[in-house]
Order: sequence, then structure tokens, then C-alpha cells
Amino acid sequence: MIVRGAVLREMGLPSPYAESRPLTIEELHLAPPGPGELLVRIRAAGLCHSDLSVINGSRPRVMPMLLGHEATGEVIQSEAANFAPGDTVGFAFVPACGACAPCAEGRAALCEPGAAANATGTLLSGERRLTIPPTSDLPPASDQPSPSDRPPAAGTSLASEVHHHLGVSGFADYAVVSARSAVRIDPSLPPEIAALFGCAVMTGVGAVVNTARVQAGQSAVVFGLGGVGLSALLGAVLVGAHPIVAVDVVPEKLSLALELGATHAIDARGNDVAEQVREATDGGAHYAFETVGSAAVLGQAYAATRRGGTTVTVGLPDPSQLLSIPAVSLVAEERTLKGSYLGSAIPSRDIPRYIALYQAGRLPVDRLLTSTVRLESLNEAFDTLATGTSIRQVLVL
Repeated sequence: MIVRGAVLREMGLPSPYAESRPLTIEELHLAPPGPGELLVRIRAAGLCHSDLSVINGSRPRVMPMLLGHEATGEVIQSEAANFAPGDTVGFAFVPACGACAPCAEGRAALCEPGAAANATGTLLSGERRLTIPPTSDLPPASDQPSPSDRPPAAGTSLASEVHHHLGVSGFADYAVVSARSAVRIDPSLPPEIAALFGCAVMTGVGAVVNTARVQAGQSAVVFGLGGVGLSALLGAVLVGAHPIVAVDVVPEKLSLALELGATHAIDARGNDVAEQVREATDGGAHYAFETVGSAAVLGQAYAATRRGGTTVTVGLPDPSQLLSIPAVSLVAEERTLKGSYLGSAIPSRDIPRYIALYQAGRLPVDRLLTSTVRLESLNEAFDTLATGTSIRQVLVL
């Protein structure tokens, strides 16, 4: 079938993206689902820094690629025994095979075949279902330049195959995904809210609940108040952490954090942020969460963590960034530094659980939604994301 989607052909084009147009809206051929796969009509997809980091080149991926990984939709065709047409699904951005050593240990985020598939831009099966057909085979073109009208960028391939982004490629009206990437969810949930549970909520809340296992009465600080950071803050409120400190450079985000349950808000543009956190938490936070994807911010989060405390990093920095900390502090202060990927989640368990908490009024995820956008406006929307002024913009199809 022919689908429309946002294809990235070259990483690292300069901003503003409204001018450089890294994403082109193209018509592609989507092959039918193979064994264990689903054809899904995409209803909504969130814009995440993990998408932006591919666009700006700080998270290199194989090109060309159809972006989008935080999404929801309706199953149209199922080649998997546990899904049926009409099911509403959300997606996890790591397909979990269920058979490798990490999966057997309940660590779906670390699935080895899933990580390999994501790195090579394939589905879990190793296959790609997206191709760019010859121009003559397409319906009338949109107002966007077609592949044949746009000269290939240096270092990119002329091959007709298009790579999948994290097993989802949700910036399109239809997608073929592995059933191992999909989770059946409540169909009554508005699509623009449902999409958020696949990355922002699962990653942020999961970092608090699964990775750190914060207990009621323990202090927490969150560095960075984007979709993931504010989800971590919601998770800290959910489990009864106290005090809860929010750190960011955008005053509006700090104000929202206070509305959502933070007890303190610190402008990161000020001096000695770590010292301000230590004052607010009587010597440092039991748990510090870094969600920015910056080694410098992670260093601040570590400095803001108390003796015996735990620093959790959730952001994905450029691979060239290095972290320097006093090595002796790990032993002499019994400190812990750990990473959290996919919120250390088991998606089939956690996504429905977090949705139920939202529906019960205990996770106000709807407060994360900044605006909805159209497919043709994605480049401009990523400019907004890059400025840090939005929390979560959602593409609605």
C-alpha cells in the first residue's frame, strides 16, 4: 500500500528546520506485515528529543529513515496470535523478543535482538517493510518535494529501502510493526494522550518506580522538565517523595512543575544549582534524575545527590560526551550512579498500569501536552522542540 510519512535523508542539517527542511513528506510503499507483525493505522505520535537527536546528528542512525517512535494506533491487519483487527495499541521503542537473557530476567529494555534491530533500522525480524517506489508508480505528488526532485545528500544511499525508527516509524499514516513492539491499550483514551505513554511517561515514571524504586518520604530532584522529566516528577509525586525539587532554565516549566507537585523550583541559569538542591533537601537528594542528555547536567545531578544516594540518568547525550566525577565518592559515600532506559519497564505490564493511574486521576499526563501538529508542520514543530519551550507536541493523523 502507499502511505505518507516524514522521511529523514540527511542528519545534521542546520536549524531553523523550517528553512533547511530535514524532514520531507513522501509517499512510500509499505509492504504487508510478515509473521508476528501488525499493520497499524497511526492515530497520533509524540515529538521527542530522541527524534530530534537523530535529526541533528547527535544520535546517529542509518539513513534514510522514517522517524517517530512514541505513537498509538488501530490494528488493521494482524499476523500475530495475540492481536486482532480493531485493537488499539501503543508502542514500546524497544521490541522485546522474550527469549534472550535480558528478557528472561524481566529486563525488556535491554533486549539484545531488539537493540540490534533498532541499530540497523529494521523490525525485530530483521526485515524492512518501507521502500520508495519509482515516481511513476505514485499517486499525484503532494506539495513536498519528491525523492526524485531532491538531490541525494553526501554520504547517503540511493537505495530504495527506508529504515524503521526504533521499530515504529510513527510519523506516517500507517506502519508495520512487530507485535513485540505493541501493547494493547484502552481504546477510550484520546490518541494525543495515549501516544505519550509509549516514551515520555513510560521512561520518566519508570525511572522513578522501576529503576530507582523511590519510597514515600524520600527526597527527589529532577533536572530537565521536558516530557520525560515532568513524567519523572509525576512519578515522584505518585510514590509520595518529599521534598521534590524541579530544575530547568524555562520559567514556565518551573511554574508547571510547582502546579504538578514539586515543592521547590530552581532556575538552572543561576549560580551553584547543586548547592541550592542540597539546601532544599537537607544535604542532597536521596534520588536525582537527569533527563536532559548532557554530561554537564549529569555532573550537577551527581553533585546534588546526598551521601548514600542514587543518581539516575535518563537522557541520551552525544556519544562523544564524557562524565568526570570523584571516583572515591562511590566508595567513601556509598553513592550509586545508574542508567535507566525505557524506564526499566516491562511495557506490557507498565503501559496499561500507567494508563489506569491516569484514568484514576493520579498521573495527570494530559498536562504534558503542549499542542497538536500536522504532518506538514513537523519541521517547524521540531524548531519549537529544540528551543525547549514545548513539553510535548503530538502529531495527530
